[in-house]
Amino acid sequence: MEGFVYSQPGTLREAFSLLTNKKGKLVAGGTDLLGEIQDGIIAPGLLVSLERIQGLKTMREEKNGLRIGALVTLAELESDKIVAEHYPLLAAAAGEVATPQLRAQATIGGNLCQRPRCWYYRGDFNCLKKGGAVCYAEDGENQYHAILGGGPCHIVHPSDMAVALLAMGASARVVGPRGEKTVPLEKFFVLPQVDVKRETILAPGEILVEIRVPKPLPEARWVFRKMRERGAWDFALVSVAAYAVTKDKVIQEARIVLGGVAPIPWRAVRAEQALKGKTLTGPVMRLAGEATVTDARPLSQNEYKIRLARNLVRQVLATLA
Repeated sequence: MEGFVYSQPGTLREAFSLLTNKKGKLVAGGTDLLGEIQDGIIAPGLLVSLERIQGLKTMREEKNGLRIGALVTLAELESDKIVAEHYPLLAAAAGEVATPQLRAQATIGGNLCQRPRCWYYRGDFNCLKKGGAVCYAEDGENQYHAILGGGPCHIVHPSDMAVALLAMGASARVVGPRGEKTVPLEKFFVLPQVDVKRETILAPGEILVEIRVPKPLPEARWVFRKMRERGAWDFALVSVAAYAVTKDKVIQEARIVLGGVAPIPWRAVRAEQALKGKTLTGPVMRLAGEATVTDARPLSQNEYKIRLARNLVRQVLATLA
């Protein structure tokens, strides 16, 4: 590991300057960035910490929902009483991330912006995402790679929190040298066919500063499930977050989001369409499960994810029924 300068600006304006003029790398909790440095993927001369910037560690509930600063830790989300009572889907997802020690350090902003865990990207391979000409997963070891939305790069997005937040209709507030914008979280992530070298819309110098989560309706129900190889400290093979609003047992609105299957948190729009206006009977749940994977295009070693995703969606819906 090469040496670097560590800077702690006191304002966002100072941070913008360091990120754009001095080509610094942003660091929040550091659980992902330091791994990239140790793996030799990046060698920044300057790390720009957000630690001293006011407002990024706060979380508060307002009339229309919850506002979460980018430096709020996953442990805080998991244990907060307001989150547990009014936004339990978030607490459930936070509790499934890594280990208690990592959750105490990892931030919500860093979790959403983390880089892929693909072993070709993390290893000594000049893959597409690092500026090369080949996605080695196409003809290599690809059992953990994408079955939906892949190509030309076949990474899967590693964030559990993104799956839950997308299901809840969250948005992201982004601030940069040219001003600020708030975008639906669904539009925050970028597929490889749009830009193979990045996973979010963040331009140079821009910072994710806040997540806004609308307050769930009283009649809303939710479920989060995560399938992984190990019982703890592992990324999802497939995860599912479901959020549904029902009236007289008829689904008025449904959002189903999958993790571990695509380069972005994957909204299962076909499954949502199959559910709207229906009651959760066995045939309806089976139809939604099939609709989830209609567009799946597995690689040579990950076809099992199709069955896993289909069945996990059915299990989640059975819990909601």
